[in-house]
Amino acid sequence: MTDFAQARRTMVDCQIRTNDVTEGRVVDAFLAVPREPFVPAAKQALAYLDADLPVGLPGSQRYLIQPMFLAKLVQLAGVKPTDVALDVGSATGYSAAILAQLAAKVVALESDEGLAGEAKAALAPYDNVSVTMGALASGAAASGPYDVILLQGSVEEVPLALFESLREGGRLIAVVGRGRAGRATIFVRVGSDHAGRIAFDASLQALPGFAKAPAFTF
Repeated sequence: MTDFAQARRTMVDCQIRTNDVTEGRVVDAFLAVPREPFVPAAKQALAYLDADLPVGLPGSQRYLIQPMFLAKLVQLAGVKPTDVALDVGSATGYSAAILAQLAAKVVALESDEGLAGEAKAALAPYDNVSVTMGALASGAAASGPYDVILLQGSVEEVPLALFESLREGGRLIAVVGRGRAGRATIFVRVGSDHAGRIAFDASLQALPGFAKAPAFTF
C-alpha cells in the first residue's frame, strides 16, 4: 500500500524545493494538500509522479500539471492571504486546493462537466473554493475581479476577457506558447492595459479554447 504522506513529502523535497521554489507559504501548501483525492482511483499510486497526470475521459482528457511547474507558477503569482484567485482549467481541482491554502477565495473554472463534478466532490473540504462551469477563455467575470488568475495549461494567446477580469495591480500567470516553446509569463494589470514579463521556460499540456485566430494572408 502506498504511503501517500511520505510520497507527498518526497515530492516536495525532491521535485519542488530542488527547482527554486523557496517561498515558505507555497512549500507549506504543497505539504498540506494531498494529491491523491484529485486523481482517479486506478491511478492514485501515481499521484506524486514527476510528470503531467491525465484525468478525465478519453476525448476530453486533461492533465494535472507536473507538480514542479505548478509550484513555480504559484510562487510566481505571489498569492497573498487577502487575494481572490481564479483557477482556469482546474480539472479535478488540485491546483484550486493549493491556491485555497494561500488566498482568501478561489474560483475553480472548468469547462468539462465530468471534471467539474469531480472537482466539486474533491474540493468539498475547502470552504473557500467554489467550482464554476463555463468556457475557459471567457473567464468567470461574475465572481471577480481577481487579484490572481492562474491558467492550468499552455495557451497560444491570453484572451482579453481574462485580462479584463483582473483587479488593478492583479497578476495573470500563463505559459504562452506550444510544446517545448512555452514561456511562463506574469502579466500585471495597469489601468486599462497590462504588461508582461517572461519568467522561465515551461512545457505544459495545452488548454482547449486558447488557439490563436488564423492570420489573414493574401
